Amino acid sequence: MKPIFVNFINNRNRDKITKNTLPSLMLQKVLQYINSHALATSETKILAAVSGGLDSVVLADVLHRLKLPFAILHCNFGLRGEESDADELFVRKLAKQYDVPFYSEQFQTQAFADQEGISIQMAARTLRYQWFEQMRQQLGYDVIATAHHQSDALETVLLNLVRGTGLAGLHGILPRNGQLIRPLLGLTKDDLYDWLVTKRLIWREDSSNESRKYNRNLVRHEVIPVLKQLNPNLEETFTQTLERLQGAEAVFRASFSQIKAKTQREENGVVYLSIAPLQESPAPVVLLHELLKPFHFSYAQAQEIAAAWQGLAGKTFASPTHVLVKDREDLVITPKPLEQFGSVLLPEGVAELRFGPYLAKIAAKPAQGYKVPRSKDVAALDADLVKFPLRLRPWKQGDWFIPLGMNGKKKVSDLLIDRKIPANLKPDVWVLVSDASLTWVIGQQLDNRFKVTENTQHILEITVTRA
Repeated sequence: MKPIFVNFINNRNRDKITKNTLPSLMLQKVLQYINSHALATSETKILAAVSGGLDSVVLADVLHRLKLPFAILHCNFGLRGEESDADELFVRKLAKQYDVPFYSEQFQTQAFADQEGISIQMAARTLRYQWFEQMRQQLGYDVIATAHHQSDALETVLLNLVRGTGLAGLHGILPRNGQLIRPLLGLTKDDLYDWLVTKRLIWREDSSNESRKYNRNLVRHEVIPVLKQLNPNLEETFTQTLERLQGAEAVFRASFSQIKAKTQREENGVVYLSIAPLQESPAPVVLLHELLKPFHFSYAQAQEIAAAWQGLAGKTFASPTHVLVKDREDLVITPKPLEQFGSVLLPEGVAELRFGPYLAKIAAKPAQGYKVPRSKDVAALDADLVKFPLRLRPWKQGDWFIPLGMNGKKKVSDLLIDRKIPANLKPDVWVLVSDASLTWVIGQQLDNRFKVTENTQHILEITVTRA
């Protein structure tokens, strides 16, 4: 089969994706959906979220066949041991097959869920989307594409109805939400499966997808089949209902945006919500919840916060990602540091970067006449041996490196024992990673493979201090 080409017209309609040769009806539907919802153009740089499962493999293949510029993001939540690692390897090979950049992250999902007292699903979702946006900004991409489809949208609305929801919960998954796009939302699960069969694609099956202990799986396998007995065209009629709900919400959003402009301001990464305009509104708790949604506060918390408006300043509320303090005239919202459950990317050319409790200063140094600093807080690396972007993250069990001056491996956990690092300070130990290799246990020991030698031509010097 000849490759599929997509032409982009250079005229007044040049922002619209148009088809030339499209042997698949499904590909045509995706094109029409992208165009009708203005999700992408020929120049849109896309980060595609790919787990390795059926849906996301189709997403990657469709973007490839449409010849849209994209890279692949993969989340390893570390919840299924070797199976999770095998998923990551599979997606890495998939990116190589399509010849696109690949970025992955390993999260300490269980630790985050335990700390915040939330479900594993909520923890994974929070960490995932926080990392997606971080990568989009740091790498300079325009949008993040996920593989949600019509069946996902139906499941989401049913779950929202069970949990309790407002108008936004009834419209399900939007084609676009800020920088998130869903190019496959016009398709059903059966459409995606047919595409895989037709194109003879392989995918990884997540064993947890069959477990009825997860609410979404229960809805998928038990509830929806019953509803389809009542209406075999459930997805189609549901999509029509969503369009009307989305229209109703658009009317609400127009009014809400005016209130938001009067109420919310941001200064140096801190968000302030003025209490007085909210108190004067006809539905203060509803509006407050809408304002707090991006910061992951629940409706019940919005009720508690509203009840505290007349109280003393200083009362504190927390979501999984943010802290809110009731001040005299404002609600003050600050982000929580989630890097301890993931990592921070260090792109090439950055001179200064904050991560965890630290501040890193990065500089290129000439090799001639350079003297390696003795300070444990400074790493002198052979710049030609490291691969950007570098990654900064807390150390974890199983991490190993080759200590400076040695040839054998050593576990980071053993190094910390040898250095007599107190147990309560061990979580503050971070590592610097190049590609998949640990290059520096920050403030402790450099990896021998990246040291400066007489053959070094370029030096990368990183100095770390407490922020």
